[in-house]
Amino acid sequence: MALQERIKVVLLACGSFNPITNMHLRMFELARDYLEDTGRYQVVKGIISPVGDAYKKKGLIEALHRVEMARLATETSNWITVDDWESQQAEWVETAKVVRHHHAELFADKNQAEVDTVRFGKRSRLEENDDICQSSSIDPSRTAAPELKLLCGADVLESFSVPHLWKHDDIAEIVGRYGLVCITRSGCDAEKFVYQSDVLHKHRRNIHIVREWVTNEISATHVRRALCRGQSVRYLLPDHVLDYIHHLGLYSDESEKKNANVILAPLQSFLFFEIH
Repeated sequence: MALQERIKVVLLACGSFNPITNMHLRMFELARDYLEDTGRYQVVKGIISPVGDAYKKKGLIEALHRVEMARLATETSNWITVDDWESQQAEWVETAKVVRHHHAELFADKNQAEVDTVRFGKRSRLEENDDICQSSSIDPSRTAAPELKLLCGADVLESFSVPHLWKHDDIAEIVGRYGLVCITRSGCDAEKFVYQSDVLHKHRRNIHIVREWVTNEISATHVRRALCRGQSVRYLLPDHVLDYIHHLGLYSDESEKKNANVILAPLQSFLFFEIH
């Protein structure tokens, strides 16, 4: 399939990014390589969307710092960007709603591109009467909105089975309407998670499982633990991110206690509906 005929794809990664690590960035590269190696897709953009403070996860530092660290981490990338819409919301936003938001943004961009193409065509007709047909035509392959796929680790697939953490309809929408690109981790059997879940198995053709053969077990949790203990985490994070952390003293025993006695936002929502 010629490059111009491939399906354009945007990868969206949602999560805490507390802090963002080299492995988070590596996931994008692995996913792009896998999809483009199929010969069907062209990955045109990657989006990092840090979760808002209202998620209430234990040890979650302020979103403004997590967003800034993500921006520092991606400043040398020519295709991975950071979006702060989710992090700026006053209430926790379910992942399915975040995906819908970015899907709508892609269609808005596509519609604007079509308007710009028509305007250019009109201007060309005025300038070159002998090129009317060519200048006024719109190439569907150029203006079609890219597909949006959620990028995640195998631990997210596993979390789909955690009671009350995800709504069944949200899982069905994410994997059925948009699609999932899952990077495997050591100790996680992604294929098994898909097999054991009726909804995932139903949409298994829309789930791309990417195996990382060069294993890299960088964990944000382990990074925070090392920082709290005064141990080096250099080469686990981009240098500018590490400099930012040290400059502001972001991670400490005190920060790890944040939200320690608070119920995670998705579970709060479940308890609210149970009570009412």
